[in-house]
Amino acid sequence: MSDQIKFIVDNLNKEPFKKSYNLITFDSLEPMQLLQVLNDVLAEIDPKQVVDIREEMPEQTAKRMLSLLGILKYKPPGNATDMSTFRQGLVIGSKPVIYPVLHWLLQRTNELKKRAYLARFLIKLEVPSEFLQDETVADTNKQYEELMEAFKTLHKECEQLKTSGFSTAEIRRDISAMEEEKDQLIKRVERLKKRVETVQNHQRMLKIARQLRVEKEREEFLAQQKQEQKNQLFHAVQRLQRVQNQLKSMRHAAADAKPESLMKRLEEEIKFNSYMVTEKFPKELENKKKELHFLQKVVSEPAMGHSDLLELESKINEINTQINQLIEKKMLRNEPIEGKLSLYRQQASIISRKKEAKAEELQETKEKLASLEREVSVKTNQAREFDGTEVLKGDERTEELLKQRLENIQHQLQTIEEKKGISGYSYTQEELERVSALKSEVDEMKGRTLDDMSEMVRKLNSLVSEKKSALAPVIKELRQLRQKCQELTQECDEKKSQYDSCAAGLESNRSKLEQEVRGLREECLQEESKYHYTNCMIKNLEVQLHRAIDEMKAYVSSDQQEKRKAIREQYTKNIAEQENLGKKLREKQKAVRESHGPNMKQVKMWRDFEQLMECKKQCFLKQQNQTSIGQVIQEGGEDRLIL
Repeated sequence: MSDQIKFIVDNLNKEPFKKSYNLITFDSLEPMQLLQVLNDVLAEIDPKQVVDIREEMPEQTAKRMLSLLGILKYKPPGNATDMSTFRQGLVIGSKPVIYPVLHWLLQRTNELKKRAYLARFLIKLEVPSEFLQDETVADTNKQYEELMEAFKTLHKECEQLKTSGFSTAEIRRDISAMEEEKDQLIKRVERLKKRVETVQNHQRMLKIARQLRVEKEREEFLAQQKQEQKNQLFHAVQRLQRVQNQLKSMRHAAADAKPESLMKRLEEEIKFNSYMVTEKFPKELENKKKELHFLQKVVSEPAMGHSDLLELESKINEINTQINQLIEKKMLRNEPIEGKLSLYRQQASIISRKKEAKAEELQETKEKLASLEREVSVKTNQAREFDGTEVLKGDERTEELLKQRLENIQHQLQTIEEKKGISGYSYTQEELERVSALKSEVDEMKGRTLDDMSEMVRKLNSLVSEKKSALAPVIKELRQLRQKCQELTQECDEKKSQYDSCAAGLESNRSKLEQEVRGLREECLQEESKYHYTNCMIKNLEVQLHRAIDEMKAYVSSDQQEKRKAIREQYTKNIAEQENLGKKLREKQKAVRESHGPNMKQVKMWRDFEQLMECKKQCFLKQQNQTSIGQVIQEGGEDRLIL
């Protein structure tokens, strides 16, 4: 709580409030004074809240403050039951209620100013639905909503312009340059007008030139529209051609395709897609995940300094040396089992790489085929536009003939089989031949694969022995180079440390110079402000001096009119008038004081007379209302009642 009060007091003592509170004086404020402080803070956020709460009813004050806090989206602590406590505390100026509100307002004054400004224009007035039945009210409400949306758009553009980085100096330079260009253009137009005025019928020629310019603009617009329509037509023709080609290829595939070829093609596509889904894409996904995990780890790590980089470099060098030593030991040891395993690993890696290469090659081939089909469609369109005929493919020229011959041969073969009593023999024979051909191909492939693998193993063994003999002198040379690398690394570290110390010294000198420059700039700004203040004072004194000189001239002048214009004469005249007025008022006061006593007596007598007459009036009225129980006799100015 003390930190909260300290924050409130510190902010109230600053601009724009300029209070002079301390913790004791602020805490000892009366509830009315505390409410006035809260109202001052709200008035700084929304200028419409400038009110003296002593001249306002407590209920109105609480209602006004609660409505503004609701607009500013202040949420009181607690639940719904505490809301009534909050309202009551706001009415009576309770410190536990006012202090959190002040702390929240002073933390975000600039943000709340903007929110209060926008609330004046963006809080929508809810109009009842029965009033919206009127056309005038509905149109006005619609116009009101459109203006609100326009205000939102303009406010966003204004905020973007404020944050866009445009400087007023650049804008002013651009405006001045544009004004200069405008002046030059105006001058050129005037010169051209002067030249044209000497020509006969220049008005008619200007009118014709204006019409020509309008027609040229219209011609350009029509040409642009024509080009757009041509492009749209070309794209539509291309789409139609692609669809027709797809339809033709599908019909062709459905007409001359056998179930075996379709199944074979589907199996190949399934194998390719399953390889892409089960092997290639998961590997790529795993690599991307590893890369993402590594990048996230790098991002989550704190910023590394120069010492951390040096430590990492030393660790990397140590690990590299260990790896090189292990490789040398492995190459020096001739382990046949490990060599065989390495051969199998190499073969597996080679096969996997070949598989990946073939898959990529197949994908590229498919893309190339699609591009060629698009190119063929474009060429076909060009040929059709050239002579209006369809270009036939080679297979399309003999398709009908081959189909007809095939049907004839099959029909003859079926009739012969029926005559011989061996129906379906040709189909069975074809299947047997096809199965035997497939079996022989598989056997041949197996034998060829075993021979290839044995040949590959022999070549790899010879290649490994050659590489070992070739790498022996290289390893010796590598050791010398590693030692030299370590020496150079040590020298590099020493030079780097020297560089770091020198850079640190230069950085400290630079910071000192920047501090000196900053101090000199501040001193220069102070001197400039003093200079401007002095100039303003001099100008004020010059104005006062001129006024004094004019006053002396008017006062010394022999002209009575000039004398009357003098300020001294005017003040003298006003003083004389006020003295005369005071003298008359004093005389009037004296007369009032003298006649006050007799006048008060006369007033008292008139009041007594009025009461007496009122009493007689009441008695007369009662006499008329009552029944006659006696006789009233008036003698000698007296009334007597005789029963």
